[in-house]
Amino acid sequence: MTPASGPCKNSPMDSSSSLIDPFVGPFTSDWPWASSLPGARLVAARFDPDRFDEPNVGPLPFERGSIALPPRLHGAIAKRRAEYVAGRLCARRALRLLDGRDATPSMNEDRSPCWPAGCVGAITHSDGWAAALVAHRQTYQGVGLDAERLLNEEQARRLATRVLTAEEIVRMRALPPSSVGLMVSTTFSLKESLFKALYPLVGRMFHFPAAELMAWHGIGPVRLRLLEDLGNGWTVGREVTGMVCLLEDRVLSLVALPASAADRD
Repeated sequence: MTPASGPCKNSPMDSSSSLIDPFVGPFTSDWPWASSLPGARLVAARFDPDRFDEPNVGPLPFERGSIALPPRLHGAIAKRRAEYVAGRLCARRALRLLDGRDATPSMNEDRSPCWPAGCVGAITHSDGWAAALVAHRQTYQGVGLDAERLLNEEQARRLATRVLTAEEIVRMRALPPSSVGLMVSTTFSLKESLFKALYPLVGRMFHFPAAELMAWHGIGPVRLRLLEDLGNGWTVGREVTGMVCLLEDRVLSLVALPASAADRD
């Protein structure tokens, strides 16, 4: 699993996306969380996988919206190819907002995004919606971003034993039924964001039991605590901060790992 000012709020939608590729857009850089993340940039867009295989607007057979598909995706279904291109288009625009650079993250061998030098970022997509979050490495060691469809109570209880720790299950069982779907969806999404933020730093896979939500207060700022030693200084008990919000019918979470003084030097 160059410093910029604070994140853009209430930015207008960018209707020029239709000039790039009609299957995606418009783009927006609205900030959906209640708290800002200084120095970070977010770009999101809707996309239509069913339109991905319409006549290509790119000059190359495996290019769409000026985004080249990696060879391993050449034979993938349209949905997977559309997710990749939509996410990269968001990432490219977010990097441009960050410091004006014209860059697009490629794909590493482990399928994670390969961000340009000096940058960290994360990409997510969910049911025809994609987003990318980027920042400078001198400000954040890593960032994670994840979108998940909001689960109903039945779906959440089925997923709980895979996602929640024993302590988190105790908290879930104390909730009214109407809150179970939100609690499990949020915990799932936050742990996905944590993985995206930490994986480039520790260089190893880890799973849901490796971290725990310290308390459940609903939507808003959160703290997670590591329950496993992941290496590279990320030890049991270390805490990280995150944020979660509801955006239409999905949970959107982020985790940010501030850079240390040594990282900023």
